[in-house]
Amino acid sequence: MQAAQGTAFEVQAVVPTADQMRSLGQRLASLLLAGDLVLLSGPLGAGKTTLAQGIGAGLGVRGPVTSPTFVIARVHPSQRGGPDLVHADAYRLGSRAEVDDLDLDADTDSAVTVVEWGEGLVEDLAASMLAVTIERPGGGEPAAIETGADQDEPRAVRITGWGARWAEAESAVRAALSGAATP
Repeated sequence: MQAAQGTAFEVQAVVPTADQMRSLGQRLASLLLAGDLVLLSGPLGAGKTTLAQGIGAGLGVRGPVTSPTFVIARVHPSQRGGPDLVHADAYRLGSRAEVDDLDLDADTDSAVTVVEWGEGLVEDLAASMLAVTIERPGGGEPAAIETGADQDEPRAVRITGWGARWAEAESAVRAALSGAATP
């Protein structure tokens, strides 16, 4: 993480279902502004794209918001005059140079940028960011992940605000998190 910007806060909760994960994304979207960076981390099948779907719905962007694993990045234009959503997946990227080749920073001033699997690769795209880590407390079996059978297993969610943008936003993020989760 971008230690120079400093941790503003960290909050945690358990999100019981995939629908509640999408709802959390919608509530987080109400806090997001053009220029914001959201980094989503967690293992395969944890719920990163599900959260991104909620963010997209909350921003009112043209969809559907699906995993950008094979196209690397998608721009979802706003349908209501708010910021666009840039949804990227850095899973197949191996260096910051490959991230630079995507020109994600070209849209950072006018869009909310959500990056899955971007740890160590995208933190320099913005001075501040929200880092969201999603874990399956029970681990989950690969077969269940592939079939979606574990979609409604609870997920542990940790949201860390980094930098000045989020320095005074802990209570707003905590409120967004508590609406879909239990402490």
